[in-house]
Amino acid sequence: MAMDAGEGRPQPHLAALVLARGGSKGIPLKNIKLLAGVPLIGWVLRAAIDAGVFHSIWVSTDHDEIEKVAKQFGAQVHRRSPEVSQDSSTSLEAITEFLNQHHEVDIVGNIQATSPCLHPSDLIKVADMIQKEGFDSVFSVVRRHQFRWSEVKKGENKMTEPQNLNPAKRYRRQDWPGELYENGSFYFAKRHLIEKGYLQGGKMAYYEMRAEHSVDIDIDIDWPIAEQRVLSFGYFGKEPLKEVKLLVCSIDGCLTNGRIYVTEDHKEMVSYDYRDIVGIDLLKKRGIQVRLISDRDCSKTLSAMQLGCVAKVNVTNKLQVLKDWQEDMGLSWKEVAYLGNEESDVECLKQAGMSAVPADACAAAQKAAGYICKSRGGCGAVREFAEHIFLLLEKVNSARKQLEEISSAGKEMGRNENSRKGNKELMEKE
Repeated sequence: MAMDAGEGRPQPHLAALVLARGGSKGIPLKNIKLLAGVPLIGWVLRAAIDAGVFHSIWVSTDHDEIEKVAKQFGAQVHRRSPEVSQDSSTSLEAITEFLNQHHEVDIVGNIQATSPCLHPSDLIKVADMIQKEGFDSVFSVVRRHQFRWSEVKKGENKMTEPQNLNPAKRYRRQDWPGELYENGSFYFAKRHLIEKGYLQGGKMAYYEMRAEHSVDIDIDIDWPIAEQRVLSFGYFGKEPLKEVKLLVCSIDGCLTNGRIYVTEDHKEMVSYDYRDIVGIDLLKKRGIQVRLISDRDCSKTLSAMQLGCVAKVNVTNKLQVLKDWQEDMGLSWKEVAYLGNEESDVECLKQAGMSAVPADACAAAQKAAGYICKSRGGCGAVREFAEHIFLLLEKVNSARKQLEEISSAGKEMGRNENSRKGNKELMEKE
């Protein structure tokens, strides 16, 4: 048990546990498939880490690639046995095996890898419920306004019956509170309950999640739709997103495919994708500066492409050039985006507020990037990253609008309160 610093008494060890088996009948290695540029499991691990309520965070897996991604995001790994890695294996079996090998754990927060819109605030509140309010188990639900009817199987000679409504007097949505359904985002339970064979039981409670955060990839099988939901409602980290003002793009391997063709008279030729040129133009139209950088001298190539972008070639220290540009423009790092693909880009990818690599970038660059494009270098990666930036800008603008509305409402409440105080003082004088 850990110690509760505030009260000086032992605090139960709360462990987050994400079950991520390698096998998947639907989508191969679904748990690490990129969703909006982040491995699926990365979304929930980021939320768990930033919640700050877990004494340890684990991924239970039987697959090397999933283990690699889990460690990238800061989780510890429990290698589950083949016995609990079958298609027929249950979550309870995998959790029980984990507890049998980790005697320090008192409470397990089983978080589903397929719930990418989970937010730290939800996990913080649930941790309080189970640690401070004394619940033995807490699970997530979502409110739905759906009318249910009894099933009539083929060949049965009977009529369907309403299950939760009176057809003669159908509720309006605003007059009906709806019903609570498990959404599978998480199941918290104490050790003694799990050892008895239960994930839900004892002093039990549900935690109602917001509908927009209740995204389950097992149900939302259309990946592009799920990506849009995550971009709109997902958790992107502790730091608030800021509007990107500068995109720096590595030339070889990002803007071009990295191949250099040499003619008989020793002239170099490279190829690029027109979609990437359109992407650069779109960024400029949105007021985002685009600058280019290269390890080698490709000034003739840039001149031929006529992109109209500030460029720096023959660079030996890309990070220093990036810092100089950032300082000259008076930008915070959150306002800088970087697209790179080689080891020489790694420090820039780590420093920039928004970073990406093409699909064929080296392993070190992929590990450092926040977004991995589906497109390869020189084959639309710049355009794809531009679209990703635009989507995140929409999120920034939406958040800004919400803050303005909240601020406006707060000021209005303040004016009303001052008005009430003034009226009260006037009445007292009279």
